[in-house]
Amino acid sequence: MRTGYGVETVRAAERALMARLPEGALMQRAAAGLAAACTHLLGRTYGTRVVLLVGSGDNGGDALYAGARLARRGAGVTAVLLAPERAHPGGLAALRAAGGRTTTAPGAVVEGAAEPVTGLIARADLVVDGIVGIGGKGGLRPAAVELADAVHEAGVPVVAVDLPSGVNADTGEVPGAAVRATATVTFGAYKPGLLIDPARELASAVRLVDIGLGPHLPDRPDVEALQHADVARLLPRPQAESDKYRRGVVGVVAGSARYPGAAVLAVAGALRSGAGAVRYVGPGGDAVIARFPETLVSEGPPGHAGRVQAWAVGPGLGDEPAARRAVAEVLAGDVPVLVDADGLRLMDIDAVRARRAPTLLTPHAGEAAALLGVAREEVEAGRLAAVRELAERTGATVLLKGSTTLVAAPPADSDGAPPVRVNATGTGWLATAGSGDVLTGLAGGLLAAGLSARDAASAAAHVHGLAGRFAADPPTAMDVAAALTAAWQDVMTPDR
Repeated sequence: MRTGYGVETVRAAERALMARLPEGALMQRAAAGLAAACTHLLGRTYGTRVVLLVGSGDNGGDALYAGARLARRGAGVTAVLLAPERAHPGGLAALRAAGGRTTTAPGAVVEGAAEPVTGLIARADLVVDGIVGIGGKGGLRPAAVELADAVHEAGVPVVAVDLPSGVNADTGEVPGAAVRATATVTFGAYKPGLLIDPARELASAVRLVDIGLGPHLPDRPDVEALQHADVARLLPRPQAESDKYRRGVVGVVAGSARYPGAAVLAVAGALRSGAGAVRYVGPGGDAVIARFPETLVSEGPPGHAGRVQAWAVGPGLGDEPAARRAVAEVLAGDVPVLVDADGLRLMDIDAVRARRAPTLLTPHAGEAAALLGVAREEVEAGRLAAVRELAERTGATVLLKGSTTLVAAPPADSDGAPPVRVNATGTGWLATAGSGDVLTGLAGGLLAAGLSARDAASAAAHVHGLAGRFAADPPTAMDVAAALTAAWQDVMTPDR
């Protein structure tokens, strides 16, 4: 499992560790890891050209010390100092002692060479972004923007120090101009912004360098990202004495005369969820039976369909009064309920808050914005804050769909809410009609199999994202559903 910690938590851990180490030892550890990552990306060091973009503070110091290591190995290293009077003095001295050069502004000429910085960047083999550290807020300042633009135009690979400059380490927000990295080298712990879009996209591949913070970090992170092994422990496995009812029966309330396909797709996901049986309720019964004859079909209402261990309700319901009644009836029950799509518009939030059984809401950004009463752009820019607020307002677990799917549970005790879970197995190909309906059925089936709302949402997002990768390009939603089996098997394979 990958765990992410906020800036203040990381800084407290760094202070605790530095108190036990010789002065400067922690920065040297970070610089050694950064230099090694740069060497790996370059393929060789001797004869290469490296440009350091150096701001004030320790982030710039890491870049300078790493640059000194590269210079001693034969690289031509030049540091562009955005605030020369505040550049890390030890790092600056080390770079110069190793033969590195410096300049102070995008339009200046490099000392000892009649060449502007923009030309130097254009000829570089690698740029190291040490402009702003993890405490940076807001977008880049004009001088830094000019440098970032020059790097982007030159198409030079960029290694970001700890995180790309201009992104918010705590939230993943990108409030203005920011550096787009080829790779990011982060120290001691992942920061939430490295795992959450839109910042995650700018960070690209992230390498964690262990500098010894582990014993000084709290047990509870701010965010966590499940890996294959974590999800494998969550997915249900039938026992020798299992029957279809013990494995869980999931009820699916989806589809309408206008959208019968939503019923088929939600059932497709549910049938591949590990639940023992699927009961379908709604007007799409003929379409469902034609595709999946193993489904138990009822015209409704949900209360007449038979016993279930969980309900998944919402995809393609439309606006008919019967649909609203079905959502209300399901929410009034005492089993776990997943609400998606049209169900999110039709549900009574007070009824959701009053429930004792687990509730899982699965909105995309637009649906989350409607529930929160804000613009969609606000949710997309601040996904972490949005998913936390929606979970707290509704008292439900919330799966916020997107390029990085987030899962937030409401506060359960005085310790507050558990860490937000981040899933990044998805692909842009999942942005296709009906893909979310498949996810609804899959997550609903995991609820019926006995997983908590948080675990069902996390495992479903992970497997669904993998299925999107395994499906043919470009996939349809039914291709994604068909690939769920391969994705499930991939997660359950021990050597993965």
